[in-house]
Amino acid sequence: MAEMIHVGSLNTLKEEGAKIVKGGSHAIAVFVQGNEVYAVDNRCPHMGFPLHTGSLCDGILTCHWHHARFDVKSGGTLDPWADDVPTYPVEIRNGEVSVNPIPFNKVTVSKLRERLREGLEQSLSLVIAKAVVGLMEAGVQPTEIAKVGVEFGTTHRQSGWRSGLTILTAMTNILPKLDKTGQILALYQGLVHVARESSGMGTRFLLGSLPVTNEMNRQSFEQLSEWYRHCVEVRDSQGAERVLLTSIESGFSNEKLTDMMMTAITDHFYIDVGHSLDFHNKAFEIIEKIGDEHRPYVLSSLLPGISNVSRSEESHSWQSPINLVKPLKEAFEELPSILQGTEELPSIHATAPSEGNLTLDGKSMVNQILSDDPLKTIEVLVNSLKSGVSPTRLAQLVTLAAAERVARFHVQNDFSDWITVLHTFTHAHAVHESLHRSTSVELTRAIFHGAMSVYLDRFLNTPSARRPKPAETKGEPQNPAELLDIMNEQQQVAESARWVITYLGHGGDKKPLFNTLGHALLREDAEFHTFQMYEAAMVEHDRWEKEDSEFVDYALETLILALTRYLAGHAPTAREMPHTARIAMRLHRGEKLFEDE
Repeated sequence: MAEMIHVGSLNTLKEEGAKIVKGGSHAIAVFVQGNEVYAVDNRCPHMGFPLHTGSLCDGILTCHWHHARFDVKSGGTLDPWADDVPTYPVEIRNGEVSVNPIPFNKVTVSKLRERLREGLEQSLSLVIAKAVVGLMEAGVQPTEIAKVGVEFGTTHRQSGWRSGLTILTAMTNILPKLDKTGQILALYQGLVHVARESSGMGTRFLLGSLPVTNEMNRQSFEQLSEWYRHCVEVRDSQGAERVLLTSIESGFSNEKLTDMMMTAITDHFYIDVGHSLDFHNKAFEIIEKIGDEHRPYVLSSLLPGISNVSRSEESHSWQSPINLVKPLKEAFEELPSILQGTEELPSIHATAPSEGNLTLDGKSMVNQILSDDPLKTIEVLVNSLKSGVSPTRLAQLVTLAAAERVARFHVQNDFSDWITVLHTFTHAHAVHESLHRSTSVELTRAIFHGAMSVYLDRFLNTPSARRPKPAETKGEPQNPAELLDIMNEQQQVAESARWVITYLGHGGDKKPLFNTLGHALLREDAEFHTFQMYEAAMVEHDRWEKEDSEFVDYALETLILALTRYLAGHAPTAREMPHTARIAMRLHRGEKLFEDE
């Protein structure tokens, strides 16, 4: 039992109205109202202002900085943007007042989780930030923190999965690249985007699976897949949801569910500028982290968006001046016979063997995808599959070609066209990652969709930005913090790329560089696509780094260049969101925000 802290006589306390006593590492404010004595933590839980300077009236203690109000008995706040203030037991004996330094309402992990949910419900950025900081400092696994946001976002947005949940999943994926502060910022930014996107959007209720009374009326996976595919084709999101939930209830594996859902998505070309396939991939990625029990809400959240997606084969650019639709459909007719009975090659080094002038190494394949001859590209892709190149390898090369478009994107283009090349890159990356999960004929089609999108983006490399060369400097590699200084100014795309190439050329360690690039993202009020860019580049980099060849050096450099240039092109911003997170970190450390710096 903690030793009681003597405050003083009740009469003296009545005269003074309030008194501060030391309770271990923190101060306790003791108030008198009438004949009652109350003790609360002296730090306002909102922003740390000393509560003893506030006012107590009719049982309500009001902080004089932002006017947060508290029930002085329970410590409960009347304002949802503040937090409850800890209260302490008070003892009056023989006219003397003492306080027990152990509060009634200690902050626990359970309470922090509850507070995080409340912050999401009310879309309160500071509340979310404080909860994330508290949970991380308490040692809670980051995936457990992300799970709270996924549960909320897949339930409380009738329109289903969009950018907020994609950001949260992407940021969860890249946590190993970041230091602890970066991890807090990453989770916080993802959770805030989920909260903002869900605000006022209504609760989503599941329709339920089709009834299964006995094994005789249980539908096969093939039948359910056919129904699901038809529902998506006719944009029937409700029918698709019931079929999907039935498939989940029947216990089908994630691999089978991936095949079913991706088949329906790839029946049409590059739908919704690649977002639909990317969202599907992210949904399966987060399930791998938080558990299969979340499949019903997570996977069904993808379906509201199918009712109004764009289908690229219906667009003019895919039909004229070169008709891409017809040769693609002809190629897709060959895929079943090409891929039937084949398995993923054991090595990622697979390339097409000699076949006349179609002999291609990785660099040649990337150059072909980047060329102005899309019909030849289709032919080369088909022949590569025939020659034994795995779909996963081809998807990786298409993704690299898409990254090259970003790395060579010229700033003379319209600023909004950064997103055009970004869409192709993240779509290709999602295809690559999905094929690691499950290889199917239908998903293989998406490799071709991505390659054609790379072709259609060719105008964004006209003119083409030059690949920078390392500066001739001597001594140790630069401090990665210098890159943040460069990105503090606008229009530093070329300078940032040159700095990175110089850093790498002089043997700079990638680990601090990637952490720095992560902070370059997370210190900004970043737009959705910038989060996608960082995550996709990091994941693709790690895939390539497992190889050992000269071409790998080119691939790794391309991905880092593309990421650096994209980040530099989208900085600086107002930085409101990270400012809020840093307030939460400072409050957790007990710093006094109200004092002059």
